[in-house]
Amino acid sequence: MIQRWTLLGIREIIEISKPRIVILLVITAVTSMFAASKLVGPELDSWGLIHIIIAGALASAGSSALNHYYDRDIDPLMKRTSTRPIPSGRMKPNSVLIYGLAVSVVSVVYGAITLNYVSAFFIALGIFFYVIIYTAWLKRLNSSNIVIGGFAGSAASMAGWSAATGSIDILGFLIGFLVFVWTPSHFWCLAMKMKDEYSEAKVPMLPVLIGMQKTSKYILVNTLILLPYSLMLYAFGLGIVYTVIAAVSGGLILIYHYKLTQLPTSEFAWKAYKVTAPYLAIIFIAVALDAAFHFRF
Repeated sequence: MIQRWTLLGIREIIEISKPRIVILLVITAVTSMFAASKLVGPELDSWGLIHIIIAGALASAGSSALNHYYDRDIDPLMKRTSTRPIPSGRMKPNSVLIYGLAVSVVSVVYGAITLNYVSAFFIALGIFFYVIIYTAWLKRLNSSNIVIGGFAGSAASMAGWSAATGSIDILGFLIGFLVFVWTPSHFWCLAMKMKDEYSEAKVPMLPVLIGMQKTSKYILVNTLILLPYSLMLYAFGLGIVYTVIAAVSGGLILIYHYKLTQLPTSEFAWKAYKVTAPYLAIIFIAVALDAAFHFRF
């Protein structure tokens, strides 16, 4: 076993950990933790930030690896995923499974020891939603897969908030729920781009079931929900800095998603996806900036 692990390349380990997702979820957790410490208290020390970064990164990496393991049968059918470590033969499925399970468990235990039990609960909940609810249950059965599975990202924010406060209040929940509301617009754009590949793999993503035009309208409707939802957080305690950034960034993706309904092609869906992708990082950085320079009318 030791020899097997020593043969694994760092590149493959990083790839199955999905580093872009790790970075995004760590940003949501860290900014939520920082905001909670400023808006609710108590004051945050640097060790708390280090602990949430480690726990969050491990949780995201472990659950991503388990996603690689579970999808090993359909990944070869899609061009986007066919070169992943398992279908390309660069890693053995059992090695990915062991890595995913071990890192996931360590993330929860580490969070419980260094943060608190509430934060560890949300770390575990995020893993559960991504691996069990989304990957193993809904992804191949229902077009609502990514909608419900999006709560995994919300759990990362709530883990950060509760790491600072020891609990989750209404503002912490609503900020975390932003991820849930944003996810469909973001992922359906990617699904439009990858429609033919999802169809080949028999994964019931929305564009496969209802077509490109109707999916683009669903994306627009979801964004019409996302924008006022994001602005509503002012009423629950966020300030002007956040509200201005949320209005500008949300307005931009609304424009792109309206244009997508006029041009529902895979090419324009990819452009809309690239506009939607940075929104989450921007909005959570806005939450942190708002907490640091908090003022309201």
